[in-house]
Amino acid sequence: MPDSDAPPENPDFAESLEIIARAAPDIASLPAKQWDACAGPDNPFVSHAFLSAMEESGSVGPGTGWKSLPIIIEDSSGEIRACLPSYLKSHSQGEYIFDQQWAHAFENAGGQYYPKIQIASPFSPVPGPRLLLRDTGMAGPLLRAAEQLAEQNGISSVHATFVAEDQLDHFREAGWLIRADSQFHWRNEGYDSFDDFLTTLSSRKRKAIRRERKKARAEVEIRQFSGDSITSEYWDCFWEFYQDTGARKWGTPYLTRTAFDLLQQKMGDQLLLILAFQDEIPVAGALNVIGTETLYGRYWGCTRDIPFLHFEICYYQAIDAAIERNLKTVEAGAQGSHKLARGYQPVSTWSAHYIVDPGFRTAIADYLDRERQAVAADMEFLAEMGPFKKGG
Repeated sequence: MPDSDAPPENPDFAESLEIIARAAPDIASLPAKQWDACAGPDNPFVSHAFLSAMEESGSVGPGTGWKSLPIIIEDSSGEIRACLPSYLKSHSQGEYIFDQQWAHAFENAGGQYYPKIQIASPFSPVPGPRLLLRDTGMAGPLLRAAEQLAEQNGISSVHATFVAEDQLDHFREAGWLIRADSQFHWRNEGYDSFDDFLTTLSSRKRKAIRRERKKARAEVEIRQFSGDSITSEYWDCFWEFYQDTGARKWGTPYLTRTAFDLLQQKMGDQLLLILAFQDEIPVAGALNVIGTETLYGRYWGCTRDIPFLHFEICYYQAIDAAIERNLKTVEAGAQGSHKLARGYQPVSTWSAHYIVDPGFRTAIADYLDRERQAVAADMEFLAEMGPFKKGG
């Protein structure tokens, strides 16, 4: 469906006399306090601040293939009791859970895969809650509302990506298909310093990391900024880095320049911008988002090719920041087995899928059974190849 098309008709679903589920036009128009009461404080990527910034900046909206379509459940007083950060998608970009082969197969069989409904934090391969609930009893009605929205409007499927593991049972109980994947996360085992962390690694890996850090920092000065200390000039520099990386990886960067200004306005104290300087000029940078227990590495870029600087800014500086803030985890984004040698360990990630067509659903279920076995075998192999001392 083209982005200019109107949202699906008949978005309201009466679940009972006490609650009503409906599709809202966007997240920015919903009360922030009510949304955040459902989302909770732990994961900033489902907060009203982050999601509304994506809309208001034009990163989500006309021309992007992401049309906001949040599904909410209200009580009789109009208070939001549960919600889904959901979108009508006309493509599969910016999701990091790849279903283009599914789309190709369905369309070859005469079906129409797009538009689809995507329950996600846009452009953010960050595990977290996708069912935003003030009352866990609302999980079933919320999922049923999403299913009915698809069924009543001829939409092929609903996909919830990077679902927190403790929410998977809600999707399983509703009969959704579960897909497995993996990422690499660093875990803070109560380290006092980066050197304390290094003592857990094998001698060879420990020496390699020290050598990488020394070479990277020999050519630059690295500084960390948060909140008001991130100036507009620094954002301009980072925007240049971000565009370069986006152009090389995806063709077109997902976020607009305005998105970074809005993120600072709405959640600046949760942003950590790490910049590398040469002669007082920023030449590389990485943007992180600070959660209650996790540091989320999001974007990186550079204008000069300096050996090992990517590892230093994105991985080692993130570990330093997490130890300093007593955070439990660093999540460094999607993919990247090179993170394994830097102390990041493989962890499972999950998505859930509701396929309307019964025949297509059966085919996808068979595929996912085989894929889960392959993912599990790959994770077992990677865990054995980790840099940590054996038996330690």
